[in-house]
Amino acid sequence: MELRRALLLFAIVLGLAAVVSSLANPPVREDRGANEPVRTAPRADTSTPTATAQPAPGRTTEVRFAVGKPRSTETVSAGTAATVTASVEEPGEMRIDGLGLTAQATPLTPARFDVLSTRPGRYPVRFRAVPDSESRLLGFLQVVPEPLP
Repeated sequence: MELRRALLLFAIVLGLAAVVSSLANPPVREDRGANEPVRTAPRADTSTPTATAQPAPGRTTEVRFAVGKPRSTETVSAGTAATVTASVEEPGEMRIDGLGLTAQATPLTPARFDVLSTRPGRYPVRFRAVPDSESRLLGFLQVVPEPLP
């Protein structure tokens, strides 16, 4: 009886291995000529990227807000990339009204927004703690028209 169970288990494992191997990518075969062996293993990609995407130098502005500090108005030019971070003392939700941006924040993980606004305006930055229902105004993100060259 135990031998039957062991053989059945072996057959199931063998069947599953066959199904998995049939779903895996087939090996690449390259014909190299009549006298050369056929390559059956896929080539590993050993290339390394030569370029990475980065913002233009001097075109990213760092803007910081913090719960518990006086309200501030931080200014960025329209069309300039800005990274807005907000540090908090308790878990909650940060949002920038008017831009439709929302992020979660904790004391160890500040909220972070990547902003690229082409529309000038004054946008309130608010924080709402998880247990509270009322939001607190931390300050404003002021987007001013891009200066003429």
